Amino acid sequence: MASSSSTATTEREFLAASPYPVVVLGPDGELLHSSRSARLLLEGPATGGVPPWLRRAQQALADGARPDTVRHTHPVAGPVEAHPVPRPDGSTVWWLVVPEGCAGLLPRTAGDGACDWELLTRLSGLLLSSLNVDRILETVVRQAALHLADAAVVVAPGNGRTLRLVTCLRGGDPAHVQQRADPAEVPGLAEALQGFPPVPSRWIDPDATPRWLVPAGFGRVGSVLVTPLPGHGVPAGALVLLRAAGGGPFASEEEVFARLFATRAGAAVSAAVMYSEQAAVTDLLMRELLPPRLEHLDGVDYAGGYRASVDRDRIGGDFYDVHPAADPGGETLALLGDVSGKGLEAAVMTGKVRNTLHALLPLADDHGRVLNLLNRALLTSHHTRFASLVLASVRREDDRVRVRLSAAGHPAPMVLRADGRVTDSTTLGSIVGVLPEATTCTDTVLLDPGEACLLYSDGITEAKGGPTGREQFGDHRLRQALAQCAGLPAEAIVERIQMLAAQWLRDGRHDDMAVMVIAAPPRGHLPVVGERRGHTT
Repeated sequence: MASSSSTATTEREFLAASPYPVVVLGPDGELLHSSRSARLLLEGPATGGVPPWLRRAQQALADGARPDTVRHTHPVAGPVEAHPVPRPDGSTVWWLVVPEGCAGLLPRTAGDGACDWELLTRLSGLLLSSLNVDRILETVVRQAALHLADAAVVVAPGNGRTLRLVTCLRGGDPAHVQQRADPAEVPGLAEALQGFPPVPSRWIDPDATPRWLVPAGFGRVGSVLVTPLPGHGVPAGALVLLRAAGGGPFASEEEVFARLFATRAGAAVSAAVMYSEQAAVTDLLMRELLPPRLEHLDGVDYAGGYRASVDRDRIGGDFYDVHPAADPGGETLALLGDVSGKGLEAAVMTGKVRNTLHALLPLADDHGRVLNLLNRALLTSHHTRFASLVLASVRREDDRVRVRLSAAGHPAPMVLRADGRVTDSTTLGSIVGVLPEATTCTDTVLLDPGEACLLYSDGITEAKGGPTGREQFGDHRLRQALAQCAGLPAEAIVERIQMLAAQWLRDGRHDDMAVMVIAAPPRGHLPVVGERRGHTT
């Protein structure tokens, strides 16, 4: 009677020699025995040899599930069916059915040259180390030329008949080339650029390879392999591998391994393209949402500063703007506001408020009407956010500056006199976007030369910090800080207020903080000839 150990040995030898993919899993999902074709199908960069989907199926059987067929899609072999045969000892024989010929084409396991799984893992790590499209393409051709062929070319989808090529010789540096060419000159290339499966390398006549596809200095082509770079929804291009004459044709296993590499390369390229497109859109929108850079306008100095609630963000819920008068003798509309909330959502809402106010500029002389129209616009929108703001209509009158101030649920501006006294404006009103009507009381302030009006958001006064880390900066500290700025230009006042608030906060959390100063230039100030614009972006 044969011993159990000899029986296990016989079973292991039998399964190892089986031409069909078959594995034996223990009750806990551990791999007991497997055929070579099954190992090719199941093993990957991870150790253990049992993929999660098959381990889960084995666990379900151990928990009493019916032994039904399990279906899975392999990245190379395609659809895989796993048929279980439970055994009395709790183990299960899994017979794996794959499309004809696919199991034999799978690459060998680790330690076998160009078809090394560990190599594929390292290449995947290199491909995922950057989100720069050009750098990813250079990594693809450099690693492909180094490990898979004598030279590699990535053909990116072009515009019309212009193709974008990235080429590399083994051991060389990648080169970027724009080439007017027809991809149909290379069998399978036009199809690969559309995402269709590759044609076998043996179908491509290397002597017919067009010169535009061959990197400079390569020499005579001995074998060509073309494979698509699959992307996220759309093809990311095609990879062309070139082997020099005398190097022999690409073997079937090398073709499959190249497909695996191309799959990872395509995913990396596609992710980098998506990131660059999103970054470009974000940058474009960001430029529209960023607070403007203020300057001297019609005899009045303007300066502003902004700090988002999260330091890595550039935009948020606070905003300010300066809209020049239609004519030099008219009123310039300056405004500072705060939309409820933080981050990108608040920033988008900020953009809507700023655009609405820009459209209402023809009515800017009537603050009450402007605020009511803005209030109506916010009430009829789909969101539930509201805003507070201060409108300031500014006009130079001889050497003084007249400022009409209307607050809507916002802290009243502070006025810095030439002798260092700080007074509060008497304007007040209701927030916009909540009540059926927005109410406001307008206050007029006259600024003598060297005096300034400070508009600020509550992010300044409510900033928590200090010795305990929990005390608010408060109105009284803001007044003291402003009093110390007597005689300073508008930009210096903004910088000092921001510096003191930042020192108070240290590294603590805070809301968005915005500051704007409207100042009457001191006597003797000479504006730059021709300078009239209120802000630049």
